[in-house]
Amino acid sequence: MTPGIFEPNRRELLAGLGAALGASTAGLMAGGATPAVTAQIALQARAASLALKPDRPPTPIWELAAASHLRDVRLKRGDRCELVFRNDLPVPLAPVWYGLNSGAPTDPLRGRAPAPPNAVETSIISMLNAGTLLADFRLFEDDQKQPVRPLPVIVAESSPVTVDSDVVLLIEEWRLRQDGTAVPPGQAPKDARPLYTINGQTSFELSAMGNQRLRLRLINGSQRTVLAIKLEGHDVRVMALDGQPAEPFSARNGAVVLAPGARADAFVDAATSAALLLHDGKEARQVGRLKISGQLERRVPLMPAQPLPPNDLPEKLDLKGALRFDVALGAADIDWARPANFSTASAPIFRARTGRTVVLALKNPAPIATVFHLHGHPFRLLDKLDDGWKPYWLDTLAIEPGQTQRIAFAATAPGQWLIESVATDWAAPRLVRWYGVE
Repeated sequence: MTPGIFEPNRRELLAGLGAALGASTAGLMAGGATPAVTAQIALQARAASLALKPDRPPTPIWELAAASHLRDVRLKRGDRCELVFRNDLPVPLAPVWYGLNSGAPTDPLRGRAPAPPNAVETSIISMLNAGTLLADFRLFEDDQKQPVRPLPVIVAESSPVTVDSDVVLLIEEWRLRQDGTAVPPGQAPKDARPLYTINGQTSFELSAMGNQRLRLRLINGSQRTVLAIKLEGHDVRVMALDGQPAEPFSARNGAVVLAPGARADAFVDAATSAALLLHDGKEARQVGRLKISGQLERRVPLMPAQPLPPNDLPEKLDLKGALRFDVALGAADIDWARPANFSTASAPIFRARTGRTVVLALKNPAPIATVFHLHGHPFRLLDKLDDGWKPYWLDTLAIEPGQTQRIAFAATAPGQWLIESVATDWAAPRLVRWYGVE
């Protein structure tokens, strides 16, 4: 398998993590009444371990997990949730949400402070969009003593989506030393070797019946590496990227390419047992398999997959009247800061009025690919001549060394939002700046 990891086009994906950051404060409806809480979420930052080497004791890690011990959280669009977060780790932490488009964010770096050790905090968040979200602690990795597992958050559409099975595949990357311990991202891996898991397993098996339609929620939970995941012998139909519905398209060569933190929803009509292959830009390796047992008999044949219900994003963007800004990613610009050194008094990278279209020219001066993540707003990846855009929304983009990519978004969410930049090197620091929508 030789996926074109760094060649985005209309039928290929370079996508990534996350969108909006933070938990929303309680807002008031037009009539003055506070909407009722419809769901509760209990999350916990805690120590854990994973069996990553068969001949070694379990590897100590940290994780953001549901207190119910489930490995994902299931909600529905429109839920107004009471979030109870308990920090049982020895450093201050707060969940960082990717794909949560809520107004009035309390972002951990610009608003509400992270929870200290042994603290329990309660907040309110609203699930305005359906989609595949992710929550983790990556903005606090400077203080982390162990690598941290993220938590998938699934927000169901308001109207039913016809599939036989809805499965999360969380792909994670680990750098293991000879003694079986793991190197946290942002630190030099030295002689540590990469190892990949799906849902915490080094050899994952997905069971299905032939003729079943599977909704695979693919998540690149790694912190630095662009990955391609391929199911051999099947048409992988991409339906959504970064939590936002896309114009359905078949993944090129059956491989879905994901930047760190990115999510892709894909439909697969199960046919035969097949290998799950992963490519990290250096080599392909088998990380799991689809196992077919039996055949599902249908009275009516499967119809081609229809687009997912929209999340009410704008159909068009005003590129002619857009505000335009050049953004140099990474340490080439001294205004970028590590999250631990981020100052609330720092100058914004830009400001925009609510309702304006913003176009950013993202330049990567680094010698390796760099990952850009925009909090607060999903964006369109523009064609080279700014005469159109790809048929999907993103919130993260991997940009080749020395290249410039242009993106556009409608500034609809007032607030102060973060921008992240990190090179695709395990030891590279995560850097942040902010922008304002007024």
